[in-house]
Order: sequence, then structure tokens, then C-alpha cells
Amino acid sequence: MQIDQSLAELSDLLIYGAMTTLTAGMVAFSVALAKGRQLEPISNSENRSIEISHQLKMGATTTLETPSVTTSNAEGAGRRAGNIGMAVMWLSTILIGGALVLRGLSANRLPWGNMYEFSIAAGFSITAAYCALSLKRDLRWLGLFITIPVLLALGLAITVLYTESAPLVPALRSYWLAIHVTTAIVCIGAFTVGALLSSLYLIAEKSEDRIKASTTATKLDQLAKRLPNADRLDLMAYRIHAFMFPLWTFSVIAGAIWAEAAWGRYWGWDPKETWAFITWVIYAAYLHARATAGWRGRRAAYIAIAGFLAIIFNYFVVNTVIQGLHSYSGLN
Repeated sequence: MQIDQSLAELSDLLIYGAMTTLTAGMVAFSVALAKGRQLEPISNSENRSIEISHQLKMGATTTLETPSVTTSNAEGAGRRAGNIGMAVMWLSTILIGGALVLRGLSANRLPWGNMYEFSIAAGFSITAAYCALSLKRDLRWLGLFITIPVLLALGLAITVLYTESAPLVPALRSYWLAIHVTTAIVCIGAFTVGALLSSLYLIAEKSEDRIKASTTATKLDQLAKRLPNADRLDLMAYRIHAFMFPLWTFSVIAGAIWAEAAWGRYWGWDPKETWAFITWVIYAAYLHARATAGWRGRRAAYIAIAGFLAIIFNYFVVNTVIQGLHSYSGLN
């Protein structure tokens, strides 16, 4: 099959363009976070905290930001910077999506047949998930933490993981590529957002504890003032993980069905299969602990972060270091 190099090169240019716009977005979101509105200190709003906790237990919806008493020029600049960041994030998502489309057209196939393409697709999934969520909620405070991992993913893809556009290896020429890998990409994008929310929860929760105990403030407390309250962050992380876990389950099952069609067995404890199952167990433990043992907050956040670390290990270490039947990185 002949490769259209002009389309492949244009795809690469769009990735460089996306990295440029994401860098601009990172700067804009940094300004927005630094000059944005601060949440009310917990020590001065104990009644409000009790009300929020009650509303969460009743399933009510609370706002993501607490209006400040006054609006300063700095806060106005922060809002404008946040708006610029959101516009740039949408542009970046379009550029990455365009790069994926052109990469696929250059080889006349789905554009996730190696680690380079999967990294690009994962970056697109993260930004697309963020943009979709921002349609219903004001998530400008989260923008900085989204741009950083996406920039890292694209940077690693275009430098360390880069692979020339080429036809798929025979083992990947199956309609299961569209089913299994696509669902995995969507899940990774959503789980990345969930892990970020869990990490920010830990920062907010510790800051709130320090305020309650009237201990010395730290630099992270300044960040926590720009975030939603810890309970809200915990709830958002839980909803994302609970919503995506069935899709991750389907992805693992689809992979097993594909394995039976390709190798004549549903499960062979190949390193990739093993770590996909370990990841599934961790996220299942996260949801089970919250539903039965009442594990909320810090312990649940640690489990969610552990699940995401298992995904990262499966992707980078298993694909590049450990040899198995799923060695399709394209780096060899």
C-alpha cells in the first residue's frame, strides 16, 4: 500500500501547531489561575461547608466556584485569560484531531497502529474530554493541569516515539482495532482527567485541614484557594471513574475476544493483558470501596491515582521494555 507522504507531513505540522497553541493555553490558564477568584476560607464559612456537604449527600448540584465578595481588576484579567485559554484549548483539540485524520488518510487506515499514533490519539481524547465537560461546567481552573500532560504526551510522541506513516502490521488488520483500541483511548483520556481531579482533591483536602487546624499556610494553599472545595473535587472524580469503568470493562473483554480470533485463546497472561487486568482490578477496587466500605476522600483518591499509574506503566514500560504478543510500538 502506497503512503501519501504529503498528508503524513501535514499531520506532523498540525501536531507542532497543536503543541504551540497548547503552550499558549498553558500560559493563559496559568494567568487565569494566578489572578482568578479565590474561594472563601473554610474557617469563615463553616455554615456554608455544612450546607454543601448536605447537598452532596442529597445529590444536589453545587457550583464549582464560590463567588468572591469583591471583583478586582486582577480577577477580571484572570477571567479574560481563562477565556483565551478555553478558546486555545478548543483550537488545540481541532488541530490534534486534524492531525489524526490526516495520519489515517496518509496510510488509508485507522491512525492508532503504533505508540506514536496512540499517544496523539490519547492527547486528543484528553483535550476532547475536557472541552466536552466544559460545556456544562466552568472548568477554567482545571485547564492548566490538562495542558501539561497533553503537552508531555505530544512531546514524547513527536520526539521519542515518532514512527513514519506505514501500513498496519498483519496482526492489527482487524475490525477489532476500531472497537478495542478506540474504547481504550477514550477511557485513558477520561481516566487522566479523573486522576488529575483526585490529585487536586488531595491538595484541597490538606489545605482545608490546615485551615481548620489554624496551622502555617503553604504555597499549595494559594493553589487550593483557586480550586473547588475538596468534597466537590472528590465527587467529580468519582463520577468520571464510575461512568468510564463499564467502558474500560468492555475494552478488556473486546481485547480478549480479539485475542481468541488472532491467537486462538481468549487469555494468555501476556504482559499487556496482565496489566490491563491489574488496572481493571484497581479501578474495580476503587468503586467497590466507595460503594461498600464508605472509602471516600483521601484513601479513594490514592486508589484512583494508583489505577492511572498502572495505565501509564502498561503503556510505556510494557510496550517498550517487556516483550510480548502486543509489541506493536513501532520503535523496533
